Amino acid sequence: MQENEERLADLTLIREAALKAGDIAMGYFRKNPDVWYKGGSSPVTEADISVNTYLNEKLSAARPDYGWLSEENEDDRAQRRQDRIFVVDPIDGTRAFVNGEDVWCVSIAVVEAGVSLAGVLVCPARGEVFEAVEGAGATKNGKKITVSSVETPRVMSMPQTVYRHLPEAFAETITRAKHIPSLAYRIAMVADGRLDATLVKPGSHDWDLAAADLILRNAGGALLNRKGEPVRYNKKSVSHGLLIAGPDRVLPELKNLASTIDL
Repeated sequence: MQENEERLADLTLIREAALKAGDIAMGYFRKNPDVWYKGGSSPVTEADISVNTYLNEKLSAARPDYGWLSEENEDDRAQRRQDRIFVVDPIDGTRAFVNGEDVWCVSIAVVEAGVSLAGVLVCPARGEVFEAVEGAGATKNGKKITVSSVETPRVMSMPQTVYRHLPEAFAETITRAKHIPSLAYRIAMVADGRLDATLVKPGSHDWDLAAADLILRNAGGALLNRKGEPVRYNKKSVSHGLLIAGPDRVLPELKNLASTIDL
């Protein structure tokens, strides 16, 4: 009982923080924020930094014994040795944000022992809030969501770098939906049934996945690696290889598919 109460308290905390963070981000959206690039190609805006600063201060003050992992902070191994940590992407889908597209979100998860226990995605430009706690279902704007009821994937979204490696026989059986730059939002679209499945190219990170993974899992699906294993977080490396996401019933087919993709 105490464990459930703690998870719900964490969910309330991160929901409130993510909603405020969304408001901060909206103050920069479509207003030509300053943009620079890290690693030569990954965009960062002043909005990312403002949101990250707010979340770090807000969440760390509320849970000083929790660790911290964010896309916009250097990896602090000491912080990640805490029993529970916040895993944060201040703006997941920064490219969409910079381009004025509305498919970006604030992503926050609480992770313990490699597993997300509470997670929230706030997509303020679309007025959408996804959330879940482990074992209690997933919701979008307060209403329960579930994955699609398909027996085999029909509508999928994925990067071109993945799509061009699909076997031709499989590619001919699906409708390829528009690519969604925000990986967290794309996984949420699988959770609420708008997409039947997605493939995630190698190179994603904990902060892209931790909240969306929990939401998908509690909506009747899963995010798995190439071996068919659940993704684990806050390991030595926070980067991941090729991943599959979809309803439980289509995962065997997706796992077989992943084994044929050379990435």
